[in-house]
Amino acid sequence: MAQEVPPVLPLAPVERIIRKAGAERVSEGAGMELARVLEDYGIDVSREAMTLAKHAHRTTVKDEDIRLAVARLKKG
Repeated sequence: MAQEVPPVLPLAPVERIIRKAGAERVSEGAGMELARVLEDYGIDVSREAMTLAKHAHRTTVKDEDIRLAVARLKKG
């Protein structure tokens, strides 16, 4: 059986996000799953932002690339 790769994001801040949303208690599994979801979404946003930066003939991803990438991903 293959081992699961732990998320890159630290669990404590991810669990704080869940508590900030109103949860009183958070299981370790819930924190790990949200961390995986956030990482997957972050990779998608980053890839879209890189595409936008390349289109603008830049190698640096800027904050506006991230904002536009999020907006584009929400549409599609």
